[in-house]
Amino acid sequence: MQTAKEHNVWNTTKLHHLTYKPVREATELKANHVCQAIRRVVNQRKATQQIHKFRPTSVGLDVRTFRYIESKQQVGVTLKSGRVNFDLKIGGYQIALLRGQSPTSATLKKTRQGDYYINIVVEVPTQPKGRTPKVLGVDRGLRDIATTSTGKSWNGEQLRATREKYVRVRASIQAKRTKSAKRLLRRLSGRESRFQSWVNHNISQQLVREAKATNAVIAFEDLTGIRLSVKLRKKTRTEIHRWAFYQLQLFTEYKANIAGVEVVTVDPRYTSQTCSRCHHVPPERGKSYRHGKRFKCGFCGFEHDADVNGALNIAQLGAVVTQPEISTYACVP
Repeated sequence: MQTAKEHNVWNTTKLHHLTYKPVREATELKANHVCQAIRRVVNQRKATQQIHKFRPTSVGLDVRTFRYIESKQQVGVTLKSGRVNFDLKIGGYQIALLRGQSPTSATLKKTRQGDYYINIVVEVPTQPKGRTPKVLGVDRGLRDIATTSTGKSWNGEQLRATREKYVRVRASIQAKRTKSAKRLLRRLSGRESRFQSWVNHNISQQLVREAKATNAVIAFEDLTGIRLSVKLRKKTRTEIHRWAFYQLQLFTEYKANIAGVEVVTVDPRYTSQTCSRCHHVPPERGKSYRHGKRFKCGFCGFEHDADVNGALNIAQLGAVVTQPEISTYACVP
Protein backbone atom coordinates (compact mmCIF):
# COMPACT_ATOMS: atom_id res chain seq x y z
CA MET A 1 0.00 0.00 0.00
CA GLN A 2 2.79 2.44 0.90
CA THR A 3 4.51 1.97 -2.47
CA ALA A 4 1.23 2.36 -4.37
CA LYS A 5 0.48 5.57 -2.49
CA GLU A 6 3.97 7.06 -2.94
CA HIS A 7 4.07 6.35 -6.70
CA ASN A 8 0.30 6.81 -7.23
CA VAL A 9 0.18 3.46 -9.00
CA TRP A 10 -3.15 1.59 -8.92
CA ASN A 11 -2.64 -0.75 -11.86
CA THR A 12 -2.06 -4.39 -10.92
CA THR A 13 0.70 -5.03 -13.48
CA LYS A 14 2.62 -1.82 -12.76
CA LEU A 15 2.36 -2.30 -8.99
CA HIS A 16 3.53 -5.92 -9.43
CA HIS A 17 6.73 -4.77 -11.16
CA LEU A 18 7.39 -2.23 -8.39
CA THR A 19 6.77 -4.45 -5.37
CA TYR A 20 6.99 -8.16 -6.18
CA LYS A 21 10.73 -8.75 -5.74
CA PRO A 22 11.26 -6.38 -2.75
CA VAL A 23 8.32 -7.92 -0.86
CA ARG A 24 9.44 -11.50 -1.52
CA GLU A 25 12.99 -10.72 -0.39
CA ALA A 26 11.84 -8.91 2.75
CA THR A 27 9.15 -11.37 3.86
CA GLU A 28 10.04 -14.73 2.23
CA LEU A 29 6.36 -15.11 1.35
CA LYS A 30 5.30 -17.52 -1.38
CA ALA A 31 4.84 -16.00 -4.83
CA ASN A 32 1.05 -16.41 -4.86
CA HIS A 33 0.64 -14.70 -1.49
CA VAL A 34 2.50 -11.65 -2.80
CA CYS A 35 0.38 -11.58 -5.97
CA GLN A 36 -2.81 -11.83 -3.89
CA ALA A 37 -1.68 -8.94 -1.68
CA ILE A 38 -1.01 -6.75 -4.73
CA ARG A 39 -4.43 -7.51 -6.23
CA ARG A 40 -6.09 -6.84 -2.88
CA VAL A 41 -4.59 -3.35 -2.62
CA VAL A 42 -5.63 -2.43 -6.17
CA ASN A 43 -9.16 -3.87 -5.86
CA GLN A 44 -9.76 -2.11 -2.55
CA ARG A 45 -8.78 1.22 -4.07
CA LYS A 46 -11.06 0.69 -7.08
CA ALA A 47 -14.01 -0.37 -4.92
CA THR A 48 -13.90 2.44 -2.34
CA GLN A 49 -11.91 5.20 -4.08
CA GLN A 50 -10.03 5.56 -0.79
CA ILE A 51 -6.57 4.58 0.44
CA HIS A 52 -7.02 1.98 3.14
CA LYS A 53 -4.28 0.90 5.55
CA PHE A 54 -4.23 -2.88 5.88
CA ARG A 55 -3.46 -4.57 9.16
CA PRO A 56 -1.54 -7.90 9.26
CA THR A 57 -4.64 -9.82 10.36
CA SER A 58 -5.83 -11.54 7.18
CA VAL A 59 -4.56 -13.11 3.98
CA GLY A 60 -6.35 -13.86 0.72
CA LEU A 61 -6.06 -17.42 -0.61
CA ASP A 62 -6.61 -18.75 -4.11
CA VAL A 63 -6.62 -22.14 -5.82
CA ARG A 64 -2.82 -22.35 -5.57
CA THR A 65 -2.66 -21.60 -1.84
CA PHE A 66 -5.89 -23.16 -0.55
CA ARG A 67 -7.70 -26.49 -0.78
CA TYR A 68 -10.87 -27.83 0.87
CA ILE A 69 -10.74 -31.56 1.76
CA GLU A 70 -14.37 -32.62 2.20
CA SER A 71 -13.69 -36.25 3.22
CA LYS A 72 -11.61 -35.15 6.22
CA GLN A 73 -13.31 -31.79 6.85
CA GLN A 74 -9.96 -30.06 6.56
CA VAL A 75 -8.49 -27.14 4.68
CA GLY A 76 -5.01 -27.10 3.23
CA VAL A 77 -3.31 -23.70 3.43
CA THR A 78 0.07 -22.81 1.94
CA LEU A 79 2.27 -21.12 4.56
CA LYS A 80 5.90 -19.96 4.41
CA SER A 81 6.91 -23.46 5.57
CA GLY A 82 4.76 -25.20 2.94
CA ARG A 83 1.25 -26.71 2.71
CA VAL A 84 -0.36 -27.46 6.10
CA ASN A 85 -3.75 -29.14 6.68
CA PHE A 86 -6.03 -27.80 9.43
CA ASP A 87 -9.16 -29.40 10.90
CA LEU A 88 -12.39 -27.44 10.40
CA LYS A 89 -14.72 -26.82 13.35
CA ILE A 90 -17.98 -25.92 11.63
CA GLY A 91 -21.69 -26.64 12.03
CA GLY A 92 -24.15 -28.58 9.91
CA TYR A 93 -25.27 -25.49 7.96
CA GLN A 94 -21.71 -24.79 6.79
CA ILE A 95 -21.09 -28.47 6.01
CA ALA A 96 -24.24 -28.52 3.85
CA LEU A 97 -23.12 -25.43 1.92
CA LEU A 98 -19.69 -27.00 1.27
CA ARG A 99 -21.05 -30.43 0.28
CA GLY A 100 -19.89 -31.31 -3.24
CA GLN A 101 -18.15 -27.96 -3.64
CA SER A 102 -14.59 -27.36 -4.84
CA PRO A 103 -13.98 -23.81 -3.58
CA THR A 104 -11.03 -21.98 -5.08
CA SER A 105 -10.79 -18.89 -2.84
CA ALA A 106 -10.91 -18.05 0.84
CA THR A 107 -9.70 -15.51 3.40
CA LEU A 108 -7.78 -16.55 6.51
CA LYS A 109 -8.34 -14.14 9.42
CA LYS A 110 -6.79 -13.70 12.86
CA THR A 111 -8.82 -12.11 15.66
CA ARG A 112 -7.44 -9.86 18.38
CA GLN A 113 -7.78 -12.79 20.75
CA GLY A 114 -5.43 -14.87 18.58
CA ASP A 115 -8.10 -17.18 17.12
CA TYR A 116 -8.06 -18.06 13.42
CA TYR A 117 -11.11 -18.19 11.14
CA ILE A 118 -11.35 -19.00 7.47
CA ASN A 119 -14.03 -17.52 5.20
CA ILE A 120 -14.55 -19.85 2.24
CA VAL A 121 -16.21 -18.60 -0.96
CA VAL A 122 -18.76 -21.07 -2.36
CA GLU A 123 -20.98 -20.94 -5.43
CA VAL A 124 -24.67 -21.18 -4.58
CA PRO A 125 -27.16 -21.85 -7.42
CA THR A 126 -29.47 -18.89 -7.99
CA GLN A 127 -33.02 -18.70 -9.28
CA PRO A 128 -33.62 -17.10 -12.70
CA LYS A 129 -34.77 -13.47 -12.56
CA GLY A 130 -37.87 -12.65 -14.60
CA ARG A 131 -39.12 -9.22 -15.69
CA THR A 132 -41.80 -7.70 -13.49
CA PRO A 133 -43.52 -4.29 -13.33
CA LYS A 134 -43.70 -4.45 -9.52
CA VAL A 135 -41.05 -2.63 -7.47
CA LEU A 136 -40.53 -2.61 -3.69
CA GLY A 137 -38.93 0.73 -2.80
CA VAL A 138 -36.75 0.86 0.32
CA ASP A 139 -35.96 4.15 2.04
CA ARG A 140 -33.05 3.95 4.52
CA GLY A 141 -32.56 6.38 7.38
CA LEU A 142 -31.13 7.04 10.83
CA ARG A 143 -34.44 7.22 12.72
CA ASP A 144 -36.00 4.27 10.89
CA ILE A 145 -33.44 1.81 9.55
CA ALA A 146 -35.63 0.93 6.57
CA THR A 147 -39.11 1.78 5.31
CA THR A 148 -40.77 0.11 2.33
CA SER A 149 -43.21 1.47 -0.23
CA THR A 150 -45.78 -0.98 1.17
CA GLY A 151 -45.64 0.78 4.55
CA LYS A 152 -43.48 -1.64 6.52
CA SER A 153 -40.88 -0.01 8.75
CA TRP A 154 -38.02 -1.04 11.08
CA ASN A 155 -37.40 1.40 13.91
CA GLY A 156 -33.76 2.19 14.67
CA GLU A 157 -34.27 3.26 18.29
CA GLN A 158 -32.87 0.04 19.78
CA LEU A 159 -29.87 0.13 17.45
CA ARG A 160 -29.19 3.79 18.26
CA ALA A 161 -29.46 3.09 21.99
CA THR A 162 -27.03 0.16 21.67
CA ARG A 163 -24.51 2.32 19.79
CA GLU A 164 -24.71 5.09 22.39
CA LYS A 165 -24.30 2.56 25.21
CA TYR A 166 -21.09 1.18 23.71
CA VAL A 167 -19.76 4.69 23.11
CA ARG A 168 -20.27 5.52 26.80
CA VAL A 169 -18.80 2.20 27.96
CA ARG A 170 -15.72 2.56 25.75
CA ALA A 171 -15.13 6.15 26.89
CA SER A 172 -15.42 5.13 30.55
CA ILE A 173 -13.07 2.16 30.18
CA GLN A 174 -10.49 4.08 28.13
CA ALA A 175 -10.33 6.79 30.81
CA LYS A 176 -9.05 4.24 33.38
CA ARG A 177 -5.92 3.34 31.32
CA THR A 178 -5.32 0.08 33.22
CA LYS A 179 -4.37 -3.37 31.94
CA SER A 180 -7.69 -4.82 33.06
CA ALA A 181 -9.48 -2.00 31.20
CA LYS A 182 -7.62 -2.88 28.00
CA ARG A 183 -8.58 -6.55 28.41
CA LEU A 184 -12.22 -5.54 28.84
CA LEU A 185 -12.05 -3.39 25.69
CA ARG A 186 -10.80 -6.41 23.75
CA ARG A 187 -13.71 -8.51 25.03
CA LEU A 188 -16.19 -5.79 24.05
CA SER A 189 -14.60 -5.40 20.63
CA GLY A 190 -16.93 -6.34 17.82
CA ARG A 191 -20.12 -6.65 19.89
CA GLU A 192 -21.62 -3.48 18.46
CA SER A 193 -20.80 -4.45 14.87
CA ARG A 194 -22.15 -7.98 15.41
CA PHE A 195 -25.42 -6.56 16.72
CA GLN A 196 -25.61 -4.21 13.71
CA SER A 197 -25.01 -7.17 11.37
CA TRP A 198 -27.69 -9.23 13.12
CA VAL A 199 -30.23 -6.41 12.68
CA ASN A 200 -29.35 -5.93 8.99
CA HIS A 201 -29.50 -9.69 8.34
CA ASN A 202 -33.02 -9.83 9.77
CA ILE A 203 -34.24 -6.79 7.80
CA SER A 204 -32.69 -7.96 4.53
CA GLN A 205 -34.24 -11.40 4.95
CA GLN A 206 -37.71 -9.88 5.37
CA LEU A 207 -37.22 -7.55 2.39
CA VAL A 208 -36.27 -10.43 0.10
CA ARG A 209 -39.12 -12.58 1.43
CA GLU A 210 -41.68 -9.83 0.68
CA ALA A 211 -40.25 -9.13 -2.78
CA LYS A 212 -40.24 -12.85 -3.61
CA ALA A 213 -43.84 -13.30 -2.43
CA THR A 214 -45.09 -10.33 -4.49
CA ASN A 215 -42.83 -10.96 -7.52
CA ALA A 216 -41.23 -7.52 -7.15
CA VAL A 217 -37.86 -5.89 -7.78
CA ILE A 218 -36.16 -4.25 -4.77
CA ALA A 219 -35.04 -0.64 -5.28
CA PHE A 220 -32.53 1.22 -3.08
CA GLU A 221 -31.17 4.75 -3.30
CA ASP A 222 -27.56 4.94 -4.46
CA LEU A 223 -25.99 6.48 -1.33
CA THR A 224 -22.38 6.25 -2.53
CA GLY A 225 -20.36 9.13 -1.08
CA ILE A 226 -23.07 10.36 1.30
CA ARG A 227 -20.63 10.47 4.23
CA LEU A 228 -18.45 12.94 2.33
CA SER A 229 -21.25 15.07 0.88
CA VAL A 230 -23.50 15.74 3.88
CA LYS A 231 -22.91 18.84 6.02
CA LEU A 232 -24.48 18.30 9.42
CA ARG A 233 -23.86 19.10 13.06
CA LYS A 234 -21.28 16.97 14.85
CA LYS A 235 -23.70 14.58 16.61
CA THR A 236 -25.60 13.77 13.43
CA ARG A 237 -22.35 13.53 11.45
CA THR A 238 -21.09 10.94 13.95
CA GLU A 239 -24.30 8.92 13.47
CA ILE A 240 -23.86 9.09 9.69
CA HIS A 241 -20.35 7.62 9.97
CA ARG A 242 -21.64 4.74 12.13
CA TRP A 243 -24.62 4.15 9.81
CA ALA A 244 -24.28 0.73 8.14
CA PHE A 245 -26.60 1.54 5.21
CA TYR A 246 -24.36 -0.19 2.66
CA GLN A 247 -24.23 -3.38 4.73
CA LEU A 248 -28.04 -3.64 4.59
CA GLN A 249 -27.94 -3.28 0.80
CA LEU A 250 -25.10 -5.81 0.51
CA PHE A 251 -26.93 -8.39 2.66
CA THR A 252 -30.12 -7.84 0.65
CA GLU A 253 -28.33 -8.19 -2.69
CA TYR A 254 -26.76 -11.59 -2.00
CA LYS A 255 -29.96 -12.98 -0.45
CA ALA A 256 -31.97 -11.63 -3.39
CA ASN A 257 -29.54 -13.15 -5.87
CA ILE A 258 -30.10 -16.59 -4.34
CA ALA A 259 -33.88 -16.10 -4.31
CA GLY A 260 -34.02 -14.86 -7.92
CA VAL A 261 -35.04 -11.31 -6.96
CA GLU A 262 -33.53 -8.36 -8.83
CA VAL A 263 -32.06 -5.40 -6.89
CA VAL A 264 -31.58 -1.98 -8.52
CA THR A 265 -30.30 1.40 -7.31
CA VAL A 266 -31.75 4.80 -8.20
CA ASP A 267 -30.69 8.45 -8.02
CA PRO A 268 -31.41 9.66 -4.45
CA ARG A 269 -31.92 13.33 -5.37
CA TYR A 270 -35.30 14.79 -4.32
CA THR A 271 -36.76 11.42 -3.26
CA SER A 272 -37.65 12.83 0.18
CA GLN A 273 -38.91 16.18 -1.19
CA THR A 274 -41.02 14.97 -4.11
CA CYS A 275 -44.72 14.21 -3.70
CA SER A 276 -45.28 10.57 -4.64
CA ARG A 277 -48.81 11.36 -5.86
CA CYS A 278 -48.38 14.43 -8.12
CA HIS A 279 -44.55 14.39 -8.39
CA HIS A 280 -44.40 18.05 -7.40
CA VAL A 281 -41.16 19.41 -5.87
CA PRO A 282 -41.07 22.57 -3.67
CA PRO A 283 -40.40 25.51 -6.06
CA GLU A 284 -38.15 27.35 -3.59
CA ARG A 285 -34.58 26.14 -3.24
CA GLY A 286 -33.87 24.75 0.24
CA LYS A 287 -37.56 24.35 1.07
CA SER A 288 -39.21 20.99 1.72
CA TYR A 289 -42.70 19.60 2.15
CA ARG A 290 -41.29 17.23 4.73
CA HIS A 291 -41.49 18.07 8.44
CA GLY A 292 -40.02 15.36 10.65
CA LYS A 293 -42.05 12.19 10.10
CA ARG A 294 -44.84 13.91 8.16
CA PHE A 295 -45.03 14.88 4.49
CA LYS A 296 -47.65 17.30 3.17
CA CYS A 297 -47.54 18.36 -0.46
CA GLY A 298 -48.04 22.10 -0.92
CA PHE A 299 -49.36 21.55 -4.44
CA CYS A 300 -52.00 18.79 -4.24
CA GLY A 301 -52.38 18.54 -0.43
CA PHE A 302 -51.34 14.89 -0.25
CA GLU A 303 -50.32 13.84 3.31
CA HIS A 304 -48.39 10.73 4.26
CA ASP A 305 -45.61 9.35 6.42
CA ALA A 306 -42.44 11.03 5.10
CA ASP A 307 -40.40 7.83 4.89
CA VAL A 308 -43.18 5.91 3.13
CA ASN A 309 -43.53 8.81 0.67
CA GLY A 310 -39.80 8.60 -0.02
CA ALA A 311 -40.00 4.82 -0.47
CA LEU A 312 -42.87 5.27 -2.96
CA ASN A 313 -40.71 7.67 -4.98
CA ILE A 314 -37.85 5.17 -4.91
CA ALA A 315 -40.22 2.45 -6.14
CA GLN A 316 -41.39 4.64 -9.03
CA LEU A 317 -37.80 5.44 -9.98
CA GLY A 318 -37.03 1.72 -9.75
CA ALA A 319 -39.76 1.06 -12.32
CA VAL A 320 -38.03 3.55 -14.64
CA VAL A 321 -34.81 1.52 -14.29
CA THR A 322 -36.40 -1.91 -14.80
CA GLN A 323 -38.85 -0.95 -17.56
CA PRO A 324 -37.73 2.31 -19.18
CA GLU A 325 -39.73 1.66 -22.32
CA ILE A 326 -43.09 2.08 -20.51
CA SER A 327 -42.15 4.55 -17.77
CA THR A 328 -43.25 8.17 -17.80
CA TYR A 329 -42.07 9.27 -14.33
CA ALA A 330 -41.05 12.95 -14.04
CA CYS A 331 -40.71 15.52 -11.26
CA VAL A 332 -42.59 18.81 -11.61
CA PRO A 333 -41.05 21.95 -10.02
